[in-house]
Amino acid sequence: MALIEWKDEFSVGVPDVDHEHQELIALINDLHDAMSSGDSKYTVMDFLGEIYAHVSAHFALEEKIMRERKYDQYAEHKADHEDLLDELRDIMDGYEENAWFSDEAFSEAVSKWFTEHFRNRDARLHKHLG
Repeated sequence: MALIEWKDEFSVGVPDVDHEHQELIALINDLHDAMSSGDSKYTVMDFLGEIYAHVSAHFALEEKIMRERKYDQYAEHKADHEDLLDELRDIMDGYEENAWFSDEAFSEAVSKWFTEHFRNRDARLHKHLG
């Protein structure tokens, strides 16, 4: 079962960007499935680390493009990226300290963030960039 399902509300209206975001959700789901299988080499920290690495790389590329194009809301968009990375680090720290991970809490946090960030920040950015 998928941890996060793609929802129309995640769409920013730019096909290439929506596809990239769908791939990120697919990665989260694939890693979660691998981690959840009894014979998997993945642990919760592997799962969270992979997600963190992929999200960080995606943000770094997006931020590079925003700087190059002198995007007028770069600071606000970057701050939103930092908030999500902080939230992911908090989840990772919480797991390391308590060895507790909730699929439901993770899914809710990421879905909320996807909905708000994709619809607001990313939609404006990619429409601005054309």
